[in-house]
Amino acid sequence: MKLDRRGFIGAGVATAATLSAPMVMGASHGKPKVVIIGGGAGGATAARYIAKDSAGAIDVTLIEPTRTYYTCFFSNLYIGGFRDFASIGHSYGTLAAEYGINVVHDWAIDVDRDAKTVTLAGGSSVPYDSLVISPGIDFIDGAVPGWDISAQNAMPHAYKAGSQTQLLKAQIESMPSGGTYAMVAPPNPYRCPPGPYERVSMVAHLLTQINPTAKILIVDPKQKFSKQGLFEEGWDKHYGGMIDRIGPDFGGANVSVDPGAMEVSIDGEIEKVDVCNVIPAQKAGRIAEIAGVTEGNWAPVHAHDMRSKLDDSVYVLGDASAQGDMPKSGFSANSQAKVCAMAIRGALTGSSVFPAKFSNTCWSLIETNDGIKVGAAYEATDAKIAKTSGFVSQTGEDEALRKQTYEESVGWYAGISADMFG
Repeated sequence: MKLDRRGFIGAGVATAATLSAPMVMGASHGKPKVVIIGGGAGGATAARYIAKDSAGAIDVTLIEPTRTYYTCFFSNLYIGGFRDFASIGHSYGTLAAEYGINVVHDWAIDVDRDAKTVTLAGGSSVPYDSLVISPGIDFIDGAVPGWDISAQNAMPHAYKAGSQTQLLKAQIESMPSGGTYAMVAPPNPYRCPPGPYERVSMVAHLLTQINPTAKILIVDPKQKFSKQGLFEEGWDKHYGGMIDRIGPDFGGANVSVDPGAMEVSIDGEIEKVDVCNVIPAQKAGRIAEIAGVTEGNWAPVHAHDMRSKLDDSVYVLGDASAQGDMPKSGFSANSQAKVCAMAIRGALTGSSVFPAKFSNTCWSLIETNDGIKVGAAYEATDAKIAKTSGFVSQTGEDEALRKQTYEESVGWYAGISADMFG
């Protein structure tokens, strides 16, 4: 099936009548209340599906601090010059106007699970019957010695899309002739496993046009990475001699940085660089920890409905969850959100709930029309979300197939954007 806007949405959970209830905070009139923290691929999808499929039977509040949400997926293509910045930004107007979702642009700063309330930075409190937490990622303090969040303007992470993405691109464009772009890659597990290496590809594409003698240095704590053979084949083909990767056998796991001096220390060896993109080790977004639903760095959930293993009234989606075999990706979060929305609707209204099925595909662009992908299907077991089948692009594929794969990814982006934001 061709993955376009209509096809992607049609592949989701069956829809019900569109909700058009008034957007009034707290006006539940006895209806059950669902509060969703985080308006990304998990949270926005869950909000939309609960609202539209419950046909007004559930009050839905979505708490998201930003008025325009910039997707991490496809942000690398902005860096590479394949998309403009506006194309990865999305507003919440349709969710509010057409689906009756109460969209609150504020920070959730506390969760009282006993009282079932969410406290906002503005001082108000929002009650819930069911709470969905989908906050994405935060970074682990001290993961890269010398770097913390206060250094993000000198050495951007650009792993939360928006101004960081723009900053990183601007820094790359301002590199001196023959300069060096360095990436400190993250350890597993982290958001979007192929993401750092697609970013390297997009940076290389940009540099071949504006700074062809520049160099790219990847410092990586992992022995191997997602789609490694495909990326390395593509780098050799398109960017020969530009990209050098240092893995753990050569000091890639022993790295520190000095943002002031713009230096990277690799196993004691100092490298002077011009741009340093530090992607630190990651954990569930802070509000999940504040809510007390994390164990270690992530929030454990039941595979059948994404319900927290620590609180039956709380569900955790996407990157923040510890759910089993699914990678942390926008596609995964969207897939999990549909299962969660159906479960919540069933629990609160008595509607039918069908067995959970999940899927994921991660596309990456190496160079113009050179697209690759990896994906899988999953099912819920009592232990975890378990992989049942998978696929991956192959080395040596012809140009027509790679172009088709890239075009498929563009169709998917249009589809998931509509699925999230209406």
